[in-house]
Amino acid sequence: MSSFDSTEHPHRRFNALTGEWVLVSPHRSKRPWQGQQEAAETDQRPPYDPTCYLCPGNVRVGGEVNPAYESTFVFNNDFGALQADVPTGGINEGGLLRAEAESGICRVICFSPRHDLTLPQMTVPAIRSVVDLWVEEFQTLGARPDINYVQIFENKGPVMGCSNPHPHGQIWAQRTVPGEPAKEGAQQLAYFQEHGHTLLSDYLQIELEKQARVVLENDHFVVLVPFWAVWPFETLVVARRPVQDIAQLTAGERDGLADILRRLTIRYDNLFDISFPYSSGLHQRPTDGEEHPEWHLHLHFYPPLLRSATVRKFMVGYEMLGDPQRDITPEFSAERLRGLSEVHYKGAVG
Repeated sequence: MSSFDSTEHPHRRFNALTGEWVLVSPHRSKRPWQGQQEAAETDQRPPYDPTCYLCPGNVRVGGEVNPAYESTFVFNNDFGALQADVPTGGINEGGLLRAEAESGICRVICFSPRHDLTLPQMTVPAIRSVVDLWVEEFQTLGARPDINYVQIFENKGPVMGCSNPHPHGQIWAQRTVPGEPAKEGAQQLAYFQEHGHTLLSDYLQIELEKQARVVLENDHFVVLVPFWAVWPFETLVVARRPVQDIAQLTAGERDGLADILRRLTIRYDNLFDISFPYSSGLHQRPTDGEEHPEWHLHLHFYPPLLRSATVRKFMVGYEMLGDPQRDITPEFSAERLRGLSEVHYKGAVG
């Protein structure tokens, strides 16, 4: 029997952030693909669209008129999944049928007044304005006594369920801590209590020493394909300094975050020469009044594309009933991303 080779043999990898496992099957990447293929997204859009409910001066679905904003713009989602004035109450029948009222606030952030731009096509100062608005919203929403977690995220592209191509993200702030950050919080707390420093500090040190999964870095942030990545070209953006939330970033670190976001998303677009779809978001400490020294600020990028602009990864069958599974190794994905240019394939930058 030959010795184990993680580039050839199926194996499981442990996600230290969530306590879960992912099955890696590198031998399957050689199989022919005869399944679903997506239509490649066309990204030819005008700078202003009179029918877009996010463009400056236009009327939104709820009847409100957007101001003639020139940078970023934020407003309450006209059809938010959470509402601030939900009455308290719930259901509990035998401990098995349980429900409880959940209150919160949903906000929409327009990254730019330009309808035709996405983050990789924006300048670093323009992205820094987005970062500053994230900070402001995190502080304002997190200060509310009825808000214990602020989830900042972006869905990019129709394949990720984005219904409007205007560059924007969302914030869902709510009473309870959602499932994913709750799992990460529990893992980070256990590690911090045992070791006295953050889980991601030690993990980042290992990755920087090995370099096998590091994609790019600057003075303040490192982008890597995590050892336990599920999605084909998933990345983790980790702050070098173990800050608990985005509001603790210095001015230089905010610039560094804007820089790393632009450079990463350019590489994503250049991978298949398209406006690359993904879901991304920040994970940071709860806003429940506790310090949470175990938390270490990071961002997740979850892109669905697998082999090309038209072939994506599906989470079905075994993934739904067993564990997540991937074919190409995280090391292969990191090598692909690392080798890409940071000059956008379309050339011009807005």
